[in-house]
Amino acid sequence: MPLYGFDTALAFSHNVNMIILVIGATGKIGRLLVPKLIADGHAVRALVRSEARGRALAEAGAGLIVEDLEGSFGHAFDGIDAVVFTAGSGGSTGKDKTLTIDLWGAIKCIRLAEAKGADSFIMVSALKACDPDKGSEAIKPYLAAKHAADEILKSTSLNYTILRPGRLTDEPESGRIRAAGRLDDYDGSISRANVAECIRIALGHPGAEHKTIDLLDGEETIDDAFDRLESQSPDQP
Repeated sequence: MPLYGFDTALAFSHNVNMIILVIGATGKIGRLLVPKLIADGHAVRALVRSEARGRALAEAGAGLIVEDLEGSFGHAFDGIDAVVFTAGSGGSTGKDKTLTIDLWGAIKCIRLAEAKGADSFIMVSALKACDPDKGSEAIKPYLAAKHAADEILKSTSLNYTILRPGRLTDEPESGRIRAAGRLDDYDGSISRANVAECIRIALGHPGAEHKTIDLLDGEETIDDAFDRLESQSPDQP
């Protein structure tokens, strides 16, 4: 499908920091994130299932690529610098969608990003994806899918960041979090607004490079948290 509302000339001007593809752009995190990225001077491509669903993003300045993760969307990755994967099959779907969206959809995006020469890939995963057995029986397939996709991403040449938020809420952005390579609290929560801000700050931040980061709401500013993580070792292959 064609790309709607994307100014190619602007994308390659000195006024644009990066060309970023956001997958899951109309989700609860994605629609908070896209305006932030545009405000930072990035050119944003938003992968959406329908033009109508993406209208608000287009009005904010994003280019729309109307495709489905279960379809063919390789052209969306042409010329991009970074990918943000914040898509999900949703809690009301079955295990079939967990496989085709959360696992296979994510794997396709990882492979396309690497093949098309993207530099960075930010994956929004889940806190218990480090050990899916820690989840309930209902959520375990989702956590297993996330775990597998995360491990595949870590094996690539991409400059990746894996963000693993706890239970998501719709509380307003506080700008304060708890962040570590591995947190000991699996029952905490974090607002989607804080996750969106974490993604924004992680893009290009040396503290996020080749890191898997657990996230919960907390007391440390997001900037301070990522600055602190800069001194910690990257993930081991």
